[in-house]
Amino acid sequence: MYRETGRKIFHTIVIVTIIFVILCVAGILILRYQVEGETNMPFSISKISIIQSVEGNELTEGEEKWKFNVNQNNDIYVYIEKNSSYGKTEVIDSVEINNITINKTNQTGETKLYKPVQDESVMFKNLAENEITDIKYQGDLESNIKEQKISNQGGIVAFRYAINNISQYRTNDGEEIDYSKLLQLSNVQKEDIQTKLTFNLTINLRNNRKYETTIEIDIPTDEIIEKGTVGIEKTDLQNIVFKRIEN
Repeated sequence: MYRETGRKIFHTIVIVTIIFVILCVAGILILRYQVEGETNMPFSISKISIIQSVEGNELTEGEEKWKFNVNQNNDIYVYIEKNSSYGKTEVIDSVEINNITINKTNQTGETKLYKPVQDESVMFKNLAENEITDIKYQGDLESNIKEQKISNQGGIVAFRYAINNISQYRTNDGEEIDYSKLLQLSNVQKEDIQTKLTFNLTINLRNNRKYETTIEIDIPTDEIIEKGTVGIEKTDLQNIVFKRIEN
């Protein structure tokens, strides 16, 4: 009787131990996935480029010789490329950017998001008709940023984050205006531009698989006030982790 009882206790301990080990292993795998995400993506983000610029819109009211509302623009380009070591061919159905959050240091100006426009001379225009809260690029044979199309084997998606009416510049001095200096001339400070931009990017494949990541971008301010036009490339993207969304 005692031997039978001891055997049952031993079996129970063994079963509990096995279950505990299984749960520990599962927990470790889940934690690892949360940290590392998908380790063999069919597509990946190779770099993010930010083109910063200053724009002056002439005012109609006022007696001054020169009078402008000043905008500061940040054109964000995300480069998506095919993973050559993935082992098989996948097809992009669409790429979505949504849940865009603007965390700006100072409440100076009006923050807006814009889509590209079908205009030969410019990529973006800060007009109400072009405002967005999210944007979707449809997979196609070839990329066309202005039409919000991305090649089904990788390409570029883009949108603009703008701070409109960040300042006004009025003066009667000078024969010409250096538009690149409008931020400096109107006493805009770094704190007026500093922003942390956060958004979700989802790659939807033709086979109905979906991969999503959250991207955070600190809008740089070191040179834009002085130079007026700055290009930045971010290639250290180790913190960008894709996770598969279950259908």
